[in-house]
Amino acid sequence: MKIMHTTSPAQTSRRTFLKTLGSAAFAAPFITSGLLANPPSTRVRHASFGTAGMAWEDIRMLAGAPNVEIVALCDVDTKRAGEAQKHFPKARFYQDWRKLLEAEAGNIDSVNVSTPDHMHAPIAVSSMLLGKAVYGQKPLAHNLYETRRMVEIAREKQVATQMGIQIHSGAYYRGAVSLLRSGVIGKVKEVHSWSGKFWGDNNPLPNREDPVPAHFDWDLWLGVREARPFIGGRYYHPENWRKRLDFGVGTLGDMACHIFDPVFGALGLGAPISVRSEGPAPGKTNWAINAQIVLTFKGTAQTAEDTIKVTWYDGRARPPAEIIALIEKEPKTLPGQGSIFVGTDGVLFLEHINPARLFPSEKFADFKFPRERSNNHWIQFIEAVRDNGKTSAGFDFAGPLTEAVLLGGVASRFPKTELKWDAAALKFDLAEANQYVRVPYRKGWEVEKL
Repeated sequence: MKIMHTTSPAQTSRRTFLKTLGSAAFAAPFITSGLLANPPSTRVRHASFGTAGMAWEDIRMLAGAPNVEIVALCDVDTKRAGEAQKHFPKARFYQDWRKLLEAEAGNIDSVNVSTPDHMHAPIAVSSMLLGKAVYGQKPLAHNLYETRRMVEIAREKQVATQMGIQIHSGAYYRGAVSLLRSGVIGKVKEVHSWSGKFWGDNNPLPNREDPVPAHFDWDLWLGVREARPFIGGRYYHPENWRKRLDFGVGTLGDMACHIFDPVFGALGLGAPISVRSEGPAPGKTNWAINAQIVLTFKGTAQTAEDTIKVTWYDGRARPPAEIIALIEKEPKTLPGQGSIFVGTDGVLFLEHINPARLFPSEKFADFKFPRERSNNHWIQFIEAVRDNGKTSAGFDFAGPLTEAVLLGGVASRFPKTELKWDAAALKFDLAEANQYVRVPYRKGWEVEKL
């Protein structure tokens, strides 16, 4: 679904990008089966898990697609759900995602799962087992086992899927992937990617228990994770859960799924064969900042050698000065997020979210960049639900991408140690690392097929 040429200024914010892509938008064990909705023909009946933050962006964009009706909403925080309820007064509201699926299984065709990371897999898998199409926010899941099962179940149920890496469908990332595949910088030798966000915390959580607000269900928010005291002051809810080991995946989980997306798309990467952390280890409850993760992959037709290294940096960590110099910048002038692809015949710099640039600038001074068009990531999903085409970031693509991101999180727990990864067996060569491949759910919150 092509919508327009992208002619935004160089400094494009995420919100501006969303508005451009979505210009058509308006302003106990849980086991259920045999309740499939009627296949959609023209109207797609949709339910949203999550109603604020990125969930609200997803609802707005999906509702702006043709032939979509928002029929149900779910949020553990009734106060934060107010805006969505105001805009969709006919949608039935639930605090408990399990009750929504049980009550609405025959009334919905698709869902978006836009919750904290630890609840992505339980909700998405339970939805797919009912035959529902799933638009799942990044990262696809919180651990490696969940991610693999989501991919397998999506294939088994043959439902439409899409991961919420909306920049994937924009002209900038699409254009960069096309350029790299064309061989404009030759074969790629190495990639350096970074984000200056700080989704980590060097301070331990306070040792206290606060009253739970009346509008918020703490037990439902915890979901599959073990019970613990509620701490107010935004230590967990609504957004700082990204910093906590049990609920988010730090800056890696927030941004690497975006920034690694064109790396995977352009180079055709599979599962890493090894991963090593050169940065600090996380604390008892929090992810660290200033990560540096080196992922080694088997080479592909787009790479120069039999293996290729992709290095991730976040917080204040950045690529070495000699790499930054290849894009004719000083370290202090490096943009906050992006990737540098070092090729045999040149260098491609892809700032997040901006057009690709080629270096040395003198060599590529007369290069004519092909004109690329944006697709609407959300409409693409809805059309796939209606059996009109396929998604470009379905779980078959998003699963391996997410696994690479999650491997970085595991490696950060074992600094300066190379972990060899057997993707087929979901197993590390270091026994201690395997405890992080799958995290057990708390009693009473088991989920079928997980």
